[in-house]
Amino acid sequence: MPHTTTFRIYYEDTDSGGVVYYANYLKFAERARTELLRAKGINQSTIASDAGVLFVVRRANLELFSPARLDDLLEINTHIKNISGASINMLQEISCNGNKIAELDVLVVCINQNFKPCRIPGNIKNLL
Repeated sequence: MPHTTTFRIYYEDTDSGGVVYYANYLKFAERARTELLRAKGINQSTIASDAGVLFVVRRANLELFSPARLDDLLEINTHIKNISGASINMLQEISCNGNKIAELDVLVVCINQNFKPCRIPGNIKNLL
């Protein structure tokens, strides 16, 4: 089941034409993934200190369909496609007024404090 987060577009998110700058979709998607983890009871700073692991983006494919503009309210649906031993593949759809405006396919990997890939702890995997 997808997790849904909403974000309002502010002036700082746009370029001189009032259109959302493309790189900001990556930031919106990051925030939505963080909110999905919070909704599942996973706090990233806590797992870093307690379990010694971090989640980092290894790959992000972004496809844009139409622009978001100043004051738009975006809805971001984050769906976990697959969880393996050390990675999570997520599909994120960004829409405005029911129209899909962007889609991201994101691969997040679990790393230890030495920045080496490691298995996702079992308790975190179970929550996801």
